[in-house]
Amino acid sequence: MNELVIELSEISPRDFFGQGNEHIELLKRYFPKLKIVARGSKIKVFGDEEMLEEFDKRFTMLIEHFGKFNKLDENVIERVLTSESKEEYQSSKESGEVLVHGVSGRLIKAQTANQRKMVDLSKKNDLLFAIGPAGTGKTYTGVALAVKALKEKEVKRIILTRPAVEAGENLGFLPGDLKEKLDPYMQPLYDGLRDMIPAERLESFIEKGVIQIAPLAFMRGRTLDNAFVILDEAQNTTHAQMKMFLTRMGKNAKFIITGDPGQIDLPRRTVSGLKEALLVLKDVKGVGMVYLDDKDVIRHRLVKKIIAAYKTIEHND
Repeated sequence: MNELVIELSEISPRDFFGQGNEHIELLKRYFPKLKIVARGSKIKVFGDEEMLEEFDKRFTMLIEHFGKFNKLDENVIERVLTSESKEEYQSSKESGEVLVHGVSGRLIKAQTANQRKMVDLSKKNDLLFAIGPAGTGKTYTGVALAVKALKEKEVKRIILTRPAVEAGENLGFLPGDLKEKLDPYMQPLYDGLRDMIPAERLESFIEKGVIQIAPLAFMRGRTLDNAFVILDEAQNTTHAQMKMFLTRMGKNAKFIITGDPGQIDLPRRTVSGLKEALLVLKDVKGVGMVYLDDKDVIRHRLVKKIIAAYKTIEHND
């Protein structure tokens, strides 16, 4: 049996290996044919020579990441272990361009390979579909792209929209005026904007109509010129709503449509406008499509496990 010995230098083994060696346990799950032993600042690995070479390559990437960012977590480890190459990982995580310098100097950029692909496809296409489960950053990345375009004067306004009636609720039964009724539905869009634009400036943009946040029904009859437009939660659009939205595109407009086909809240036997559009437009030039998955989840690490658990149930149905 072949042996690989790696010694950590100038790195805290406790921080690198994780509490209770949780990072080592994760490595063991990804390399089940290897025997991995961590003691002190050394890690010894036993197994097939070809598998040891792969382990050495991935482990070196983890060390490089830790040396640069002084931290390691389960999401980073999984991205390193599942990326096809070092170049792919670096382009998505380390070398990604800063999209927006957010509030308090926060640097906002694509954090995963598919988010990076979303940025690239947005540059090449005026209409982009970003499809994936909750927590994959599709809406947040879309909002960052919109804010970037506004700051660089590529567009004159940002329009953010989503179907206003979700999960079977009806606005007519909600208390308060129209804005109060709609705000809970629009909250994820506000949250993204607040990370990227200082509060006073954001309020001014909204008052002046430079940034508009409105339910999808308000798009009817409009022509959206010089605008960056995001349709969020698009899986809950009908055929008529999606067609209406797509035909609002005016001159110098960018459209991003995000959605999760696995979370459709439409009445039974109602065809999702998103699912239909993906089929109808898949071969149309100028339309980009990117599919994010659980590898792109950047929320709490449990979200990734929750998505995987539900996938098991759905596949068995």
